[in-house]
Amino acid sequence: VQLQASGGGLVQSGGSLRLSCAASGFTVDYYAIGWFRQAPGKEREGVGCISDLSTYLVDSVKGRFTISRDNAKNTVYLQMNSLKPEDTAVYYCVTVSRPGSSCPTEYDYWGQGTQVTVSS
Repeated sequence: VQLQASGGGLVQSGGSLRLSCAASGFTVDYYAIGWFRQAPGKEREGVGCISDLSTYLVDSVKGRFTISRDNAKNTVYLQMNSLKPEDTAVYYCVTVSRPGSSCPTEYDYWGQGTQVTVSS
């Protein structure tokens, strides 16, 4: 199982970025894929998740971020709009070891992160 996150960068406040999480070793349509972020000096925070039957986003990003999945490309996306400086963090995509229809509370596999920096 491998997860490759990409798409991070430097953007001005109010701007947009789309993160990609390319998966290998499993198919994303059967496994929940989550996004986490960690800002310097802060605890890791769950951003959202997409599973077979549901999509979840934390309140702080609802209305600004969306999660989608392209089964043909075996890739999950995190579209981030109206970015704020407080969104600055390293973003990670994660998955689980067993297929399932709902977003779990814990994950088994973590990819390397991609840095998102939002300037004010």
